Amino acid sequence: MIRTEPWPAGTPAWVDLNVPDHQAAHAFYTGLFGWEFLPPAGPEMGYYSMAHRGGRVIAGMAQSEEPAAWTTYLATDDIEASLAKAAEAGGQVLVGPETIEPFGRFAAVIDPVGAAFGLWQAREHIGSSLVNEPGGVIWNESYGADLEAAKSFYGHVFGYTFGDMSQPGFEFATIALGGGDPVGGLGGPGSKPEGTEPGWFVYIATDATEKAVARVLALGGTVLSGPQPSPFGTVATVAGPAGEVFVLMSTTEPPSVIDD
Repeated sequence: MIRTEPWPAGTPAWVDLNVPDHQAAHAFYTGLFGWEFLPPAGPEMGYYSMAHRGGRVIAGMAQSEEPAAWTTYLATDDIEASLAKAAEAGGQVLVGPETIEPFGRFAAVIDPVGAAFGLWQAREHIGSSLVNEPGGVIWNESYGADLEAAKSFYGHVFGYTFGDMSQPGFEFATIALGGGDPVGGLGGPGSKPEGTEPGWFVYIATDATEKAVARVLALGGTVLSGPQPSPFGTVATVAGPAGEVFVLMSTTEPPSVIDD
């Protein structure tokens, strides 16, 4: 799906990756998904670059000394108001708000259950413009030790409504805006992917998870769990060569499709 307008507030709008070697990461994700990269910024900006297919941007990537990790950014129309609500609900502001002219404004927050995420207020850069198809982000969800605390926090900040997908030994809620289709999920005890720490997880679509897993291994990544079937498609939790964790999903019907 191609997106041309800013994402509604509360929707996962952008993802980016910090890695110790941006050139090695470019090679890995190009080999895995066929991504191309726009010319990177200079070293003062961590060689930040945007991955794209056919000119439609998918994700960002930068070189950093921080542990390799993907970050999910939730859209906001008013970043100061969102940060104030996050603080009221027990969140901690890590960075920002900061402005990147002419693209937009961002901040980094950690929620009360320990999951870090970003906020993005769009200007020229709306976030991901290619989603929900092979090579694009298809889903975002957060895992922590206390689902009710997470629901209270994100409900206060973004006004989400929640759907219950819990089962015995598995706590999970979908998040939606105004009673619409789910835009993401929150997991509690028993739902966190095997071998991972609490936080926001990025799902990237592929046309065949089993083949993508083989490419991950051939390109120097590792497989943490799967491939295994799910109600939405075959999934596998994997890590890139630098240790960054993400989830592969092959599906014919994505769990969330937003097309205003």
